[in-house]
This record gives sequence, C-alpha cells and structure tokens, in this order.
Amino acid sequence: MKYGEILSKIRLEKGYTQEQVASILNIDRTTYNHYEVQENIIPIKHLIPLVNYLNVSLDYLFGFVLEEQYKDIIFDIDKIKAGSRLKEFRKENNLTLKELAEDLNTTFSNVAWYEKGRNLVATPFLYMICLKYKISADYLLGRIDKPKYLK
Repeated sequence: MKYGEILSKIRLEKGYTQEQVASILNIDRTTYNHYEVQENIIPIKHLIPLVNYLNVSLDYLFGFVLEEQYKDIIFDIDKIKAGSRLKEFRKENNLTLKELAEDLNTTFSNVAWYEKGRNLVATPFLYMICLKYKISADYLLGRIDKPKYLK
C-alpha cells in the first residue's frame, strides 16, 4: 500500500495540518503521522471519517483511481450492506469462506463476521481484496453502487 504518500499529498493540497486531521479523527498527531509515514495501517474506524473529511474516495486514497471522488457517494457505512456486498463478491468469484480467509491470511470466522455485518472488513484485508480482484473499496463498503469493478 502506498496510501501514505497519497494521504500526505491530499492533506497538503487541501491546506490541512496533521494536527487538524488528527483532531477530526480524535487521535494524537503522532498517531496520525504514523499513518502518513505508514508505520501503522489506518484502521477502518479512522479510514472512513478520514476520506469523508478529505472528500476523497477510498479507491483514490488506495491509488486505484485517478479521480478524487465519485458522484453520489454515501458517507455513512452500513455494516449489513457492506457484509452482504462482501458475500456477493465472494460468491461471484466462486470462493468459499475458507478460501477467502486463506487468501487474506485470517480466520474463517473473521470473514463470516464481516459478511454478517458484525464488523467492517479490516483495512489491510479490504485493500488486498480490491487489489487482487480489481473491485472498488467504495463499492464493497456500500459507499457507491457504480463502478463495481476497477479498470
């Protein structure tokens, strides 16, 4: 993932300081800095408010698309919708829960919890799925309906 460079570029282009962004996320500036320099992966609970604040898509932040934002984006995440989209994706790709879990190097039960909408898919798993299968992170999380797959 090279989101750190993109994140720093976006923040500077929009004229925000690390302190301002950290304040929006209710975290310490040093914690935010660790995200920009990629010493830590941004947890999904911070990633969604971050892209909303910066007004960019997840796909843009991940470096999958050149356009900063999609039209008609939904800022709130519905865990149930996100889970059903993950399950739909898995079935479209003829993957079992076990196969997807192995792909992500996680447990079968983690994937099942994601699909049931109990938890949002973890950032590194979301990124890996989108990169490998060319599917939109924003689509998987229910933020957009189109495009589903990336070019």
